[in-house]
Amino acid sequence: MPDTPEYLTTKEVAELLRLKERKVYDLAAEEKIPCTRATGKLLFAKQAIENWLLENSSGLVSQTTAVMPLIAGSHDPLLEWSIRESRCGIATLFDGSLDGLQKMQHQQAAVCALHLYAPREQSWNTSQIAGQFAGKPVVLVKWVLRNRGLVFRPGLAVPEFTRIKALSIAARQAGAGSQLLLAHLLEEAGIDISDIDFPVTTHSENDAVLAVAEGAADCTLGLQYLARQHQLDFLPLVEEPLDLLIERRFWFEPSMQQFIAFCHSPVFQKRISDLHGYVADELFQVRLNA
Repeated sequence: MPDTPEYLTTKEVAELLRLKERKVYDLAAEEKIPCTRATGKLLFAKQAIENWLLENSSGLVSQTTAVMPLIAGSHDPLLEWSIRESRCGIATLFDGSLDGLQKMQHQQAAVCALHLYAPREQSWNTSQIAGQFAGKPVVLVKWVLRNRGLVFRPGLAVPEFTRIKALSIAARQAGAGSQLLLAHLLEEAGIDISDIDFPVTTHSENDAVLAVAEGAADCTLGLQYLARQHQLDFLPLVEEPLDLLIERRFWFEPSMQQFIAFCHSPVFQKRISDLHGYVADELFQVRLNA
């Protein structure tokens, strides 16, 4: 559907499907076609209609490609530990929230860990998924809350974020949720990101804090847990949700069920209680059913 708007009218959908408008209204009333009435007018998300057509096709085109049993997206030390300790056997490739979502779109991952803040909506994760995965067989669930803030080399801590301009920062790769959040916080503080010295780019939460501990940078936007682990000063800024976007079919796979069961186990609960900067009170509660 080239050169079409993000949302289609009833008339446009009827022309696309070669149906009468009345039939489109009937499909919408019977909830047999994805639509929205958020504006008081019946509208159809273009991406959702494209997905609906594929899912209801016959022949070779409709054959479902097996999703890769991989957890992608944002790196988190607790998530990495949980996957390993659960012995669920699911592979991981953590290269940032946006990379994980791209892999999900191309069926190159079954799960994506993400923490994406939407400044305009002042929300985490839901607006990104609602827009990018409308009508797709995925579900966004809660996993943990994490305390994130500035992690400093000894003796370099500042009392407020606005005084960060004089310090060098260990960056994360483009597409990492923490790097996107940092850009937002700098803009909010009236600091031009081009004025910040980024001496090193890291690709995990551990590496970002390690860069500070080893003196490669003055500070980073990191996790409280890791700051405490390395005995570094910490200025709390946000409590962020690390959610999991899961392909619906994969939810029922034995490996995923084993991981879920482990997260409800006494071993996991003890780990949470021993850590600083994590809360896991609403494990796997649904945030958004796309």
